[in-house]
Amino acid sequence: MKTSKFIFLFSIASLGLHASCSADEAVMDDQDAGQEQEAGAPVETNRPNATYQPAFEGQIRIGGVKTATPIKAEVISSGLTAPWGITPLPDGRLLITQKAGQMRIATTSGELSAPITGLPAVNPARQGGLLGLCIDPDFSSNRMVYWVFSEQTASGNLTAVAKGRLSDNETTIENPSIIYRATPADNSDAHYGGRILFDATGNLLVSTGERAWPATRDLAQSVTTGLGKVVRITTDGQPAPGNPTFSTAGALPELYSIGHRNPQGLAIHPTTGDLWLSEFGPRGGDEINLVQAGANYGWPVITYGIDYNGQPMGAAIQRQEGLEQPVYYWDPVISPSGITFYKGNRIPEWENNLFVGALSGTHIARLVIDSNNKVVGEERLLVGENQRFRDITQGLDNALYAITDAGRLYKIDRE
Repeated sequence: MKTSKFIFLFSIASLGLHASCSADEAVMDDQDAGQEQEAGAPVETNRPNATYQPAFEGQIRIGGVKTATPIKAEVISSGLTAPWGITPLPDGRLLITQKAGQMRIATTSGELSAPITGLPAVNPARQGGLLGLCIDPDFSSNRMVYWVFSEQTASGNLTAVAKGRLSDNETTIENPSIIYRATPADNSDAHYGGRILFDATGNLLVSTGERAWPATRDLAQSVTTGLGKVVRITTDGQPAPGNPTFSTAGALPELYSIGHRNPQGLAIHPTTGDLWLSEFGPRGGDEINLVQAGANYGWPVITYGIDYNGQPMGAAIQRQEGLEQPVYYWDPVISPSGITFYKGNRIPEWENNLFVGALSGTHIARLVIDSNNKVVGEERLLVGENQRFRDITQGLDNALYAITDAGRLYKIDRE
């Protein structure tokens, strides 16, 4: 058996500094490359906040696995300022949002553009700012970019969606327009949700938060509001054709799923085309959900977490007929933000695995998901970096690229 190594190669692009590999190596268990270890002990060893029983085996604390292929993770830039979203451009470079309201372009070697300006003003207070982004499937011809941000209005703060054209010289966003607002507005500066992506039909899927306060929390269950939802809209912000129909009078036609808390991750499975979502729980109960059109994911009626004051949430129930169970949950929390599926065979055992940026967990979670949509293994990557991983994407070169709240851009690839 040969020894596989997980090597961290740090480089600070803006300073031109390179640390030696020898000081930053972590040796993995011996394993033939390309072969998955059987799941061992769970990676989570801390005590849970709650004593709730999972709905099925493997819903929490699945056995740990380890990547067999030799991998290196390199800091290719530390020059970003509070990055929040990242997506590849057709030429392989990466378009990145910064929380204060700018976009940047990064090359795969870490060179950064000047900030891209021209976007509508954001409210960057607390959890707000410039959030998730995606590009048009026809970006090569129309150069259109779509993004989510926290908008401050006279009535309060909103999760808003905007679009605009990236100028030919890549310095500004031209003709930006706000195409959707998740109402009602509220003075809360938390739980905006904020991810956005295109589905296979060319429509946009957007995650919105329930804005955190007890006064707005229950609106995640209301189909007459845009809070705590996944909405599906056209590129002009109108309800997309084929959306599910909710029976309650006044139900918003843009709703795709309801009952979410603060969903900061959206990804489409590369084989099945299914939509997956990550969302924050309170104390415990962070979730990974497989999102079905018209389904209700339960918040705040059911949860595997407790309130921040240590008291149960609501009636302290975890299951109710008509409310969906998470595929997987964590207790204690890892604070799951951006997610992406890995596709391709450059790292064979990663194919169709889900990668989750963990904020309070300060790692990237790798979830192995079987053909029955069950999590069958979990790995924690880059644990020693002590970084809050905000988003992760797969580049056109099949490497993973992750951004952290501290401004780092990581490239994670086969050694």
